[in-house]
Amino acid sequence: MADVITFSSLSKQIKEGRNLAEVYLLHGEEGYYTDRLVELFENLLPEEDRDFNLTVLYAPETDPDTVIDACRRYPMMADRQLIIIKEAQSGGATFLNALAKYIAAPTPSTILVIACRGAEAKGKDLSAALKKSNSVVYESKRLTERTVGPVILDMLKEKNLSIEPKALEMFRDYVGTDLSRLYNEIGKLTVALPSGAVITPEAIEQNIGISKDYNNFELVGAIANRNYSKAMTISRYFRSNPKNSSPFQAVSMIFNLFSNLLAAFYATDKSDRSLMSMFGFRSPYQLIDIKTAMRQYSAWQTIEIISELRRFDTNSKGVGSRMDPYDLFDNLIFRIMTAPGKIELKA
Repeated sequence: MADVITFSSLSKQIKEGRNLAEVYLLHGEEGYYTDRLVELFENLLPEEDRDFNLTVLYAPETDPDTVIDACRRYPMMADRQLIIIKEAQSGGATFLNALAKYIAAPTPSTILVIACRGAEAKGKDLSAALKKSNSVVYESKRLTERTVGPVILDMLKEKNLSIEPKALEMFRDYVGTDLSRLYNEIGKLTVALPSGAVITPEAIEQNIGISKDYNNFELVGAIANRNYSKAMTISRYFRSNPKNSSPFQAVSMIFNLFSNLLAAFYATDKSDRSLMSMFGFRSPYQLIDIKTAMRQYSAWQTIEIISELRRFDTNSKGVGSRMDPYDLFDNLIFRIMTAPGKIELKA
C-alpha cells in the first residue's frame, strides 16, 4: 500500500538517499512544496551521474509509453536512475492511468517521480496501483489561517530558532498563507539572527519591517479591550502607511475575533482547554483577545458588531456607499466601540 508522508520526513529521506521507494507521487494544491521536493530529487544523484541517469520529462510534451520506456532502462554505470515527470497534472487522468501498469511492477533500479504541481492527481487506475504498491504519496495541502501557525513553528525549529507568542502573531498576520513568502521571510530571520535565538516583536520589526506597535494584531487587541483611542491611533498609522497595511486584512481578523467571541459566549464549557480545542488553538496565548473581549462586550453587542462588519464589506465594494475605505474603517471602529447591544426583533 502507498505510504503517506510529511514534507519534513520526505525531505530528510531524499537528502539521506536511503530507503527510497521506486515510485513517488507529489501532488496537491500547494505547489511550493512540490517544487521544493522536485529540486531535492534532482540533486539526489551525484553530479557525474546526472547526464546519463537523470531524465526530466514534461507531461505536455511526452506520452506514457515514452515515460515507461525510460523507466524500464537500466542505469548507466550507476546503481539507479531517476525519472521525473513534471506538470503531470496537464496530462489528465488518461495520461496518469496509463502509468498504472508500470507502477504495479516498477523497475527496482529506477526511481519514478510524478509531480502534479498545484493540483490533485486524477485517475482511478493510478490510485488503485499506488495503493497496491510500495509507492509513496505526498499531498501538498494549501495552508489556512489555522494551519499556518504550526507550519511557521516547524520551519523555525528546523532553523534552530524559536519565537515569542506576540511575534508569532505579528509574523502570521503579515505573511498570511503564502508559503513562498513565508520561506523568504524566515530566510531573512535566519540570516539576521544567530542559531538558537528567540524571535521577539522587536526582531520582527527590525528584520521584516512590521511595526511592533502598529499592526493588525495590536489593533485587534485594542478592539478586544475596547480601547478606542489606541484603535484609532493604529488606524491613522494604517492610513499614512498604505503599503504596509490594509483595512481589508484588518477587518478579516476583526471578524474572526467576533465570530469566535460569539461561539465562546454560547459554549457550554468555557474553560481554556475546551475553547482551545473548539478553535483549534495550540496555545492559551491565542485566547487572550477572546477572553478580554468577553469582559468588554455582550453576546447581543457581538451580534450587532458582526452585522456592522458585513455592512463594511458591502460598503467597501461600492454598494450603498462611496466613502473612502479608510473613512469607512474609522466609522466601523466607532460603531464597534459604541454598539448598544439592543437587538430589535421584527414581527
